[in-house]
Amino acid sequence: MTALGHVPGPVGAAPPAPEASRRGLSGYLLMLPGTLWLAFFFIVPTVTLVASSLYDPSGTFAEGYQMTWHWQNYTDAWSEYASTFLRSFLYAGATTVACVLLGFPLAYAIAFKAGRWRSLMLVAVIAPFFTSFLVRTLSWKLLLSDNGFIVGLAQALPFVGEDFRLLATPAAVITGLTYNFLPFMVLPLYASLEKVDPRLIEAAGDLYASPFTALRKVTIPLAMPGLVAGTLLTFIPAAGDFINAELLGNPRTRMIGNDINDLFKSSVIPTAAALSVTLMAAIIVMVLFYVRKAGTEELV
Repeated sequence: MTALGHVPGPVGAAPPAPEASRRGLSGYLLMLPGTLWLAFFFIVPTVTLVASSLYDPSGTFAEGYQMTWHWQNYTDAWSEYASTFLRSFLYAGATTVACVLLGFPLAYAIAFKAGRWRSLMLVAVIAPFFTSFLVRTLSWKLLLSDNGFIVGLAQALPFVGEDFRLLATPAAVITGLTYNFLPFMVLPLYASLEKVDPRLIEAAGDLYASPFTALRKVTIPLAMPGLVAGTLLTFIPAAGDFINAELLGNPRTRMIGNDINDLFKSSVIPTAAALSVTLMAAIIVMVLFYVRKAGTEELV
């Protein structure tokens, strides 16, 4: 019998331990620096950029701009720079495909065939990062110049004319983009392939699968998280890049990053901001569509 008015609690129930409360609080404290960093350096600049895209375009940088919610900035920017947008996505897509074709065999070789040379090959992959992005692109400008040995070797072939050139062409821009962003494809692919159990590939061979079938049915599906991450890490920065198009291209190979850079330099703030927001929104939509089609269960 229990005393009148006393309701017994559940059997085994106990008040929350102070240690659990402290652990929960410490988790929020650990998140605080990163949250503040993102709020200050991402959310605030993004809101400012969106607001700038709605300024009255008749203003000037010296006299200031007025917030008039001028949505026509977006339609004007798109009508004038639509071809550059499409060219940027075309170059970024070609770069991503080239990085996959070059990066997957390299990552596969490092993961399964490198042996004791694995660490050295990984260092070779990230070695270009030891120099600046600008220096690497300028080096490609020298390699692809009309007086460079690559063009000289090509012109020595009987079916290549003397007017053959590589610099200031779309091929040069895509080559520079591929070189600069290839490590972003190789490293995620290697991280996924390195976790693949080689016995699964051997089992596919024991079941009479050809090497190509084993690659298509076993290796690539297991490497899909790295492939998805690598394509995103390659396509997104390549679409907004302007250094390669500036140094390796010509006025007909300009990318949207070049126009945004020039507009900001010329203090045409509303149009530059509208282009930036449009580029960011287009990339977000494409990424969400791509991840949905790739299958989110593959990313777990």
